[in-house]
Amino acid sequence: MDAAFTEEQDEIRRTLRTLLRERCGPDEVKAAVQTAPGYDEALWRQLARTLGLPGLALPSAYGGVGCGVTELALACEETGRVLLPSPLLATAVFAAPLVAAVGTGAQRAELLPRIAEGALTAALAVPGRALPEALGLVGARDGAWAGGGRAGGVQARPDSDGGAAWRLYGQVEQVPGGHSAELLLVAARAGGYTRGRTLLFLVPAGADGLVRTRLTALDATRPQARIELRNVPAELLGVDDGGSGDGVAEALAAVGTGAAAVLAAEAVGAADAALARTVDYVRAREQFGRPIGSFQAVKHRLADVYVAVQTARSAAYYAAWAAAQDGAEGAVASQGGAEGADAAPGGAQGTDAAVAGGLALAQALEAQRTAAAEAVQLHGGIGFTWEHEAHLYFKRAASDELLFGPVHRLRARAAEREGLLGTADRAPYGGHDGRGGNGGYGGRGRHDGPDRRDRNDGRDGPRKAVTV
Repeated sequence: MDAAFTEEQDEIRRTLRTLLRERCGPDEVKAAVQTAPGYDEALWRQLARTLGLPGLALPSAYGGVGCGVTELALACEETGRVLLPSPLLATAVFAAPLVAAVGTGAQRAELLPRIAEGALTAALAVPGRALPEALGLVGARDGAWAGGGRAGGVQARPDSDGGAAWRLYGQVEQVPGGHSAELLLVAARAGGYTRGRTLLFLVPAGADGLVRTRLTALDATRPQARIELRNVPAELLGVDDGGSGDGVAEALAAVGTGAAAVLAAEAVGAADAALARTVDYVRAREQFGRPIGSFQAVKHRLADVYVAVQTARSAAYYAAWAAAQDGAEGAVASQGGAEGADAAPGGAQGTDAAVAGGLALAQALEAQRTAAAEAVQLHGGIGFTWEHEAHLYFKRAASDELLFGPVHRLRARAAEREGLLGTADRAPYGGHDGRGGNGGYGGRGRHDGPDRRDRNDGRDGPRKAVTV
């Protein structure tokens, strides 16, 4: 790994930071979230046309810049620094990679150039509140998050006219950017109970029977929506081979690997900005005739925050590099494959990148929470007021952990992937060999008795020793 950034990467970060400093101050952020779309549309168009931000990680063949996850992570570190409200995360981090990985050649040719130029915004709708499970960040890739049958979620069935169209029924809560996105990627279950499989569908914003409601979110800079689907016509993303739907699950997990690195970088940017604002304040605020930053207790607290932020930044950069390497290997391996086939890489390299992404995201969320909490505390009374921006960073930290965490589950999933805790792909809440229940780590229940405490019949392979 080369720890130095290229000249192009430094230029991307420098240009974006300069523009956002001019156009996205705290007052502009507060004004933007009050608009109907929840973001500044003029600024979004400028970011798309001038910097090519939505297509930063898309291939040049589809109108993108042709960069990768590393450049997208650096860009999102800058957008996180100012808490930019925009469709960047929903469109460029979640939706566009799925279209590129799962979509047919015609779908990619139609959608990706419009996404790259900023003319089309998209959002990923996952049933329930299972976005981190669907992306493989926490829990297992067993498809249980998609619902189906009597389990709720969103159901899909072929249209009665016998054509290629589908109909969707159900409801999706907490869709980031879902109220303003012009295209929805909806994960739904098809095939009933016996042959159930998870598929992705394209639903335009103006589809009949689609009801979208903007929710009152804790973090107004990351708006969310509730999506209701009432016999909505939809187009299948990719092809349906009638299998188990593992290809969609693997594509979602591959997108989750890159998304974890990008989200970690975004959280690091927000944490770093909160720390910088706090340092500036304690230097200027005087008490007992001297700046409060000169007191040892304040220095120690800010030093701890600094260490947490720098550690999280290093982890985020490594995760972005690992995801970029994983994506490059996957692109080479997928050449010559069937149209619309899942191009998600696998093997040891994919597992390493996924582990790095999960751990980096956990570290970044923890650093962001610490920096935001200390910002509110050390700003004193003004830190609790609506007029000050400290509460924006605090709400972003709390919201991110609710949406993409929690931290302990991110770390537990990374440990499972690495083989430290036993069966890696069991049900999200533990249990016996993926069957759920109140089991502890490794698929063994809490009340199995001493005769099963140290049992290892070899199914999980050799256990790794952990030194604390």
